[in-house]
Amino acid sequence: MSFPLLTVTAALPAVGAIATAAVPAARRTAAKWLALVVSLATLVLAGIVFARFEPGGERYQITESHAWIKDFGVRYELGVDGIGVALLALTALLIPFVILAGWHDADPLETHSSRWRPTQGFFALILMVEAMVILSFVATDVFLFYILFEAMLIPMYFLIGGFGDRAHSGSDENAAAQRSYAAVKFLLYNLAGGLIMLAAVIGLYVVAGSFSLSEIAEARANGSLDMATSTERWLFLGFFFAFAVKAPLWPLHTWLPNAMGEATTPVAVLITAVVDKVGTFAMLRFCLQLFPDASKWATPVILVLALISIVYGALLAVGQRDIKRLIAYASISHFGFIVLGIFAMTSQGQSGATLYMVNHGISTAALMLVAGFLITRRGSRLISDYGGVQKVAPILAGTFLVGGLATLSLPGLAPFVSEFLVLVGAFSAYPVVGIIATVGIVLAALYVLVLYQRTMTGPVREPVRGMPDLKARELVVALPLIALLIFLGVFPKPLTEVVNPAVQHTMHDVQKKDPQPEVEAAK
Repeated sequence: MSFPLLTVTAALPAVGAIATAAVPAARRTAAKWLALVVSLATLVLAGIVFARFEPGGERYQITESHAWIKDFGVRYELGVDGIGVALLALTALLIPFVILAGWHDADPLETHSSRWRPTQGFFALILMVEAMVILSFVATDVFLFYILFEAMLIPMYFLIGGFGDRAHSGSDENAAAQRSYAAVKFLLYNLAGGLIMLAAVIGLYVVAGSFSLSEIAEARANGSLDMATSTERWLFLGFFFAFAVKAPLWPLHTWLPNAMGEATTPVAVLITAVVDKVGTFAMLRFCLQLFPDASKWATPVILVLALISIVYGALLAVGQRDIKRLIAYASISHFGFIVLGIFAMTSQGQSGATLYMVNHGISTAALMLVAGFLITRRGSRLISDYGGVQKVAPILAGTFLVGGLATLSLPGLAPFVSEFLVLVGAFSAYPVVGIIATVGIVLAALYVLVLYQRTMTGPVREPVRGMPDLKARELVVALPLIALLIFLGVFPKPLTEVVNPAVQHTMHDVQKKDPQPEVEAAK
C-alpha cells in the first residue's frame, strides 16, 4: 500500500487541533506555537502533494480508496486533480498567516482581567477548519464530501460567535448580540443549503447506485447510467443551491457581510479566502461533472446571477463606511467573477475562475490582514475615523495599497491574470455578459482608491498621530503575501500548467469546445 499522503496532510491539522486544545490553560503561548508549527508542517506536506502532482498525468492522482459504510456503498475515496491541488496549496499556505495575524486575538481581555478567552480553543478551531477544507478538496466520494461540507460549519460557527472583533463600536452586550446574530445567520443559511444538498445526494445514489465520482463518470461514459432530464435538473439544483450559499452568490450572500464584520480579522480571512472557495470548487467538480446537461441548461440564469453579484457587490462596497464590510462586499463581487468564469463554459473562463480562487484568496488575505492591523491600532472599523496614516505608518500604508491594487486587479499583480482570463472567456462565448461584467472593474477601482484616499492620505487626524508602523510579526504576515501577488502576477505559469489540464477534463465532461474567432477573409 502506498503512503496515504492526502490523508496524512489532512489528518495532521486535525491531530494538531486536538493537541492544541489539550494544552493547559496557563500555557497559552505554547498553544500558539504548537498551532503554528502544525500549520507549517501541513504546508510542507501540501508542498509535497503539489510537487508530486503530474499535470499531464491521470485526472485524479495520489488516490486512496477504502470501504467505509459498505451497506450504503460509501467509500473513503481521495484523489487530487489540478484544481484541487491548487486550492489545497492555497489553504495550507494561508493558515500559518491566519495564525500569526491572530496571535493575540484570543488573549485575555485587558479591560476585564477576570475574563479569559479560550486561546487554545481559538487556534484548535482554526486547525480543524483547515483539516476539513483540505479533505473537501480531495474527496472523490460524494457522501464523504457532503459530510465535510457540513461538518466545517461547526468550528466556523464557534469562531464567529465566540471570538468577536474587539473594534466593535458600542457596548459589550451589543457586540455579543451582533456576533451571535452573525454566527446564527451563517449557520442557518449554510445548513439550509446543506439539507437541500442532502436530498440531492440521496437522489443521486438512487439514480446512479454509487457515490463514487469515478464510478458515476464511467457509467456515463459507457451509457449504463440513464438519467432522465428532469431528474438531472432537480439534482443539479439541489447541489448548486448549497454551493451558491457557500460561494456566496446573490441573492444568497447576505450572511457574508455580517459574518466577516463581526468575526476577528483572521477568521474573516478564513471565511472568504478559504472556506468560501469550497462552494465554487464544488461547482466545477460536482455540478459540471455529475450533471453536464443540467449545467448547460441552467447557464443563462446563473450568468445573470453572477452579473448581479459582480455589480451589486461592487456598488455596495462603494457605499460602505465600515472597512471590513467593504472588503466583504468586494468579495461578493469577486465571487461573481469566479462563477461567471465557471459557467461561461470556455477553457479560458474556467482556467481564469480557478486562478481567481487562488489569487483572490491571496489578495483578500493581504488586504484584510493589513486592514486588521490598522483597525487594531485605532480601535475602529469606520473609514471616517482615519486619515493621513501614510505619514505616520508608511509601511502599513504601502502594504495596504498593494493589497488594494491587487483587489482591483492592477496589471502586474496576480488577480489581473485571472480576471483577464475570465473576461476573455466570457467575451468569446457571451459578448454582452462580458461587457456588463467590466462594470465591476470600474467600480472596484472606485471603492479601493476611495478607501485608500480616505484612510491613508490627507491631514493626519489626531487619534492617528501616534499610530505605530508594522511590527516584525506583522511584516512576516504581510510581506510574503505581497511578494506572492507580484510573483504570480508576473509569472503565473506554476499555476496555469497545473490547472489547464484539469480544465480540459471539465470541458470534456460538459462536451463544450471553445468558440472559434470569426476572421474575415482577406480581400
